[in-house]
Amino acid sequence: MSYPAQPFKDKEFARKFYELMVRSRVLEEKLIRMAKSDDGFFWIGGPGEEAFNISLGLQVKKGHGLEHDFLHLHYRNNGTLLAMGSPMIDFIRQMKNSKNDPFSGGRNFVSHVCKKEWNVVPATSTIETQYSVSPGTARAQWRARQQGKDAGVTIVVGGDAGSAEGDFATCLIWASRPEQELPMLIIVTNNSYGISTSAETQHGEKNVSDRGKAFGIETLVCDGNNPERIWSSIEKGLDYVRGSGRPFILEAKVSRLNGHSSSSGANRVDEPDCIEIFERKLLKNAWITEEEISDIRKSAQAEVNKAHEEVRKEPYPDAGTFQDHTYADGKRGGIPGRDF
Repeated sequence: MSYPAQPFKDKEFARKFYELMVRSRVLEEKLIRMAKSDDGFFWIGGPGEEAFNISLGLQVKKGHGLEHDFLHLHYRNNGTLLAMGSPMIDFIRQMKNSKNDPFSGGRNFVSHVCKKEWNVVPATSTIETQYSVSPGTARAQWRARQQGKDAGVTIVVGGDAGSAEGDFATCLIWASRPEQELPMLIIVTNNSYGISTSAETQHGEKNVSDRGKAFGIETLVCDGNNPERIWSSIEKGLDYVRGSGRPFILEAKVSRLNGHSSSSGANRVDEPDCIEIFERKLLKNAWITEEEISDIRKSAQAEVNKAHEEVRKEPYPDAGTFQDHTYADGKRGGIPGRDF
């Protein structure tokens, strides 16, 4: 999909971007309420990362196969799928563990997204393993490029704390091998915390992305709370990777507005809010009114409430399906001597 050369100078685009941000926030607020009211079992998500998630979702080359982008996301990227076109009800279903959950059939945590037809690789609960897995799809795309075929790029997203895992170093090594550099946009969303531990007590480097310099990887740090800046930074990274076939590290400084997860309470904290920042700009430009802001939120709230009411009527998955989706060929495996 093509966008204006300077999208945030276009009133129509800016309003649609804002509406997606609000829909993403309202969805997360609903998921938090579901977890707190025993209408779900656990919550983790990305309130505060809407500017990043919407920017990424709108710029992905969406589709299935090597000619499209591969996405290796983590548990704060619901907004990316929402921007790509997933309806709110998909995320409500996973929170409720409905058998109609399109991501995992009701078998996984909330915010563990995947979508084969869009090259969205299943998110995992083990921290940052996506950094080890993502070079696989990038390697396949590298081979396609070597054969003169059209190929997309691989995009992997993780957090600042998870970058301390060995998986992150593994990713940098595989991405930067001489003469075999991989077409990867490696993203770190830095919210300055690892659960309850401040990054200031853990990171000796000035920026997480600085680690890429030792591998000869181009890097960029940006303000992830500013929609215009994060959009242009993702655009720059994707353009570089698509054009050169080489890796690029983008570090986005973002907020974590509701703490780590429901395990830490999920209460609102006082950090910069990208939606409020963008609202002020839209109001200053006279591109939106206070009444329209209220109407946009009410519309999103009605949408998510309708989805919730529908999902409440849906059953949990049947016990006999617990091994479905375990194997690529759809068959159930087994161990000799055991009946699985």
